[in-house]
Amino acid sequence: MNLPSPDLNLKAQGWQWQNWEGLPYLTCSLLENWRHGFFTQQFSPRSPEELVKVFQPTAQVYRVKQVHGNRVVIPEEIAPPQPPNGKEKPSPILSLEGMVRETTTEGDGIISQESDQSVWVATADCTPVLIGDVITGRVAAVHAGWRGTAKGIVKEAIARFLVFGSSLENLRIALGPAISGSVYQVSEEVAVEVGASLFPPNTPVLPTLQQLPHSPILNDSCPGKVRLDVRRVIELQLEQLGINSQQIACAPFCTYQHQEYFFSYRRTGEKRVQWSSIVSL
Repeated sequence: MNLPSPDLNLKAQGWQWQNWEGLPYLTCSLLENWRHGFFTQQFSPRSPEELVKVFQPTAQVYRVKQVHGNRVVIPEEIAPPQPPNGKEKPSPILSLEGMVRETTTEGDGIISQESDQSVWVATADCTPVLIGDVITGRVAAVHAGWRGTAKGIVKEAIARFLVFGSSLENLRIALGPAISGSVYQVSEEVAVEVGASLFPPNTPVLPTLQQLPHSPILNDSCPGKVRLDVRRVIELQLEQLGINSQQIACAPFCTYQHQEYFFSYRRTGEKRVQWSSIVSL
């Protein structure tokens, strides 16, 4: 498969198409220090254990059982998958005889501890978030759906960076392809639950959201429904933490609308995903 046509505006926004064996994936200029990528559906059904060779075949692979929560773990907290025969020493890194062994550790974010650790998240319409610290080289991968965003999953990841000694000004954050606000219809109740993460208790959430510059809420013709831009909510959460907007990049791609590159559960109802990953320095 050929790469998508060059898009000068895409490059100006800090995003690039890359090619691996004729297959396209996205990278972000903010994360140029790290080997990373937001993979397209063209890489399916390859697993992270296979995809890591795009970056570095010897890098360790870490992922979790995603549950739409706000738990962020480090590699040593990930339980090793049990081998099929129950005898071989389990490993959180490698597959056995070509079979990928899933971990039972639940979470929606992973932050690295050492160099050459690749952290992975799977998404369809949810937002894959990759984070790097330009000083320490530490990285994180986060799965942020509307539920995780309402619970502050990305803020939890940032908090864990700070515990490990990072400074906010050294973080670089890329929000990958996800369903866009213009097509993401949700109930007003869902919008309120997500938007409440930005305000003190008892704030009239919807009216306050609608008054914000570049509001994450758009009107919908269906009563009781609105359109919700989850990535914009994440950006606002980060800015509230004191992270400069220049440290944040949002991919100009919608998983629902760009069907030639991305799976979308909202579009097809199929549980198929694309992977995103970053490797620590």
